Amino acid sequence: MSRGIVAIVGSPNVGKSTIFNRIVGQRHAIVDDAAGITRDRLYGKASWLTQDFTIIDTGGIEIADAPFQQQIRAQVEIAIEEADVIIYVADGKVGITNDDLFACKMLYKSDKPVILAVNKIDDGSKLDNILEFYSLGIGDPIAVSGVHGIGIGDLLDKVIELLPEKKSKVYQNTICFSLIGRPNVGKSSLTNALLGQERVIVSNIEGTTRDSIDTPFTRDGKDYVVIDTAGLKKRGKIYESVDKYSALRALSAIDRSDVVLLVIDAKEGIIQQDKHVVGYAMESNKAIVIVVNKWDLVEHTESAMNEFTKKIRAEFKFLDYAPIVYVSAKEKSRIQKIFPEIDSAYSSYNYRVGTSILNDIIQDAQIINPTPIFNGGRLKIYFANQVAVCPPTFILFVNNPDYMHFSYERYIENRLRDSFDFTGTPIKIISRLRK
Repeated sequence: MSRGIVAIVGSPNVGKSTIFNRIVGQRHAIVDDAAGITRDRLYGKASWLTQDFTIIDTGGIEIADAPFQQQIRAQVEIAIEEADVIIYVADGKVGITNDDLFACKMLYKSDKPVILAVNKIDDGSKLDNILEFYSLGIGDPIAVSGVHGIGIGDLLDKVIELLPEKKSKVYQNTICFSLIGRPNVGKSSLTNALLGQERVIVSNIEGTTRDSIDTPFTRDGKDYVVIDTAGLKKRGKIYESVDKYSALRALSAIDRSDVVLLVIDAKEGIIQQDKHVVGYAMESNKAIVIVVNKWDLVEHTESAMNEFTKKIRAEFKFLDYAPIVYVSAKEKSRIQKIFPEIDSAYSSYNYRVGTSILNDIIQDAQIINPTPIFNGGRLKIYFANQVAVCPPTFILFVNNPDYMHFSYERYIENRLRDSFDFTGTPIKIISRLRK
């Protein structure tokens, strides 16, 4: 499970996104010299010293009434409210600015652990530049360079030190599943329908659910916990009129789940926010079931269902393993079809393949479709082993991991899916050099 949430905060153009990309390990955030490039919060999964955590990149805070500044400040306040640890980034070349002083006032009120990272300290000659930042009163400054990676290890050591202790799974021998989706798709109504009782307040006003609600129950002799993901709590001048504001509350619910139900509104169809929401579950490597709710409000024929399925498969290309269920929470129709898919996804999520059978399949796959030449060589897979479940994780011992082309890894995954029932679960494949 994730240790918690870390938010990167600071004024514009201090290098927050560069540090975010450095920690996440990929070019996720847009990096540019122009101020104000990052307007929305960006989320990423990061790991340091075997400890996993969620990291958020935020827009730059400034006093001036710049374009989108009101929205940016609201986003930053949300990130600060939900974070367990805050990294405040300042510019070591520019020194303390009025924007720094303004932003630090927000941090004083948060009562959250703050790490002060002074960026753009690219060599030892600039090290004395950090001394003035003690006057901000938010802790000892750590000299870093997001571009060159200097000091990032020290920064992450401090992050791990301040994050809450990692918690073990709360519910043992129980299938935990959460319902995620943009506001007003019917998550609470669907939760009530699944439970067969009015356990959760239902309203057509977006953001009715304020806290994650865990409800243990038993069905057909199996123990479950359903987590109805929350909207965002109102803080000061922050209002949940924008869909993306509800995202943070879903992160902890996803992290505690085995299976995630992505709820889509049949009437409104698929929008970009649906992709953002399910992206969190995919990054967390959770089993996924797609639930199309409000099916009673559209032409619910077999042909309409087939057309909608084609749209889902086209829009969610990397979720072709996720089963799709069409329901109406309001009419309580087809609700019974959800549980078999949850059970199946959970079983797949925990499935373990015998080593000898696994290697037979991998060897046959190479015979049927020989590996291509890539990066100056041809991949040879010598041996395979499943090293974990939740999700099923396979290590391929090869002559050179750099020879593994993405398309061939996808081919191996498809061969495994053809051979075993991995419906609903992602599969992780890791190529490792055979010593």
